[in-house]
Amino acid sequence: MIIGVPTEIKSDERRVALTPAGAAALHHHGHTVIVQRGAGLGSGFSDRAYRTAGARIGDSAAAVWSRATMVLKVKEPQPAEYRFLRPDLILFTYLHLAPDRRLSRELMRRGVSALGYETVQLEDLSLPLLAPMSEVAGRLAVQVGSWCLQAQNGGAGVLLSGAPGVRPGKVLILGGGIAGFNACRVAAGVGAEVTILDVNPLRLRYLSDVLGGTAITVMSNRATLEEELRQADLVIGTVLLPGARTPRLITSRMVARMKPGAALVDLSIDQGGISETSRPTTHRRPIYIRDGVVHYCVTNMPGVVPHTSTYALTNATISYALDIADHGLLAAGAASGAIRHGLNTHGGKVVHPAVAAALGAKPVSPWN
Repeated sequence: MIIGVPTEIKSDERRVALTPAGAAALHHHGHTVIVQRGAGLGSGFSDRAYRTAGARIGDSAAAVWSRATMVLKVKEPQPAEYRFLRPDLILFTYLHLAPDRRLSRELMRRGVSALGYETVQLEDLSLPLLAPMSEVAGRLAVQVGSWCLQAQNGGAGVLLSGAPGVRPGKVLILGGGIAGFNACRVAAGVGAEVTILDVNPLRLRYLSDVLGGTAITVMSNRATLEEELRQADLVIGTVLLPGARTPRLITSRMVARMKPGAALVDLSIDQGGISETSRPTTHRRPIYIRDGVVHYCVTNMPGVVPHTSTYALTNATISYALDIADHGLLAAGAASGAIRHGLNTHGGKVVHPAVAAALGAKPVSPWN
């Protein structure tokens, strides 16, 4: 199979879908890898490193997309890339289709077999290709949240760690999954007062045990959410429903009642956002203020640490990419439930049930 790795063109996206080591693994299996010239520079990988790994260098995006049987990306295709989509193409990337009807229509109209990293799911319901970026985003959330709280950014001027004789800041984390757990560890590590909300009592019990009392775990419902929001200096939203749009748990009225100068870091923004006041932002313009609350809603948050993120992503995706390249998409999916879950569109139809529900379509599986 011919695997193409184009340069990411989303605003301020410096990650690349494949490390040189990943390219070497595909080459070792007999596949051709074409990497667009300069695609890895933002993550610290030279064209020479890819050549040494056995990859070829394509001079342009068109050269990579047109020759590839399967394209590996980090972020969803941008409008300028829609012209490269075609019926015989396998696209393997983060898609987040539930809130993105335009891209969903393009993938169906052009008949692309599109797999979303975020919907590849194991039997235990874990999301192995979302996990590494959730870990990165969760750890970054406290870092950027602290920055949002600085006075020059419109924040209340709260130092999360506090100071001798001064109370620490209060951090509220919504969702106890991988991103929430990592945010909790970092926030507790800097000395903040941390509360984490989730709807799963078993998950809360687990978090209470592993965090050793460094965070307060609370069952999430509307009443507790409203109460905790009013007290929080920093709110981190991490709720995720695989393939589906994130529920808007925070209303505009709740935001208006938060502390002046509080911060909201919405890690769920890729799937539509956890707050009615959330809208996508970029690394160049990461924040805006609504009702006195500093909002940080960058849709490709791990892209700010591309070297670490690219290694973490390739470590997770390479085995699935090899499986698809070695056996073909349909055969690989027939043998792997995780790959079946990953397929979002195929042959002009929506495949993933949650994505179909969000789009008001009927799911059609090529394996039925």
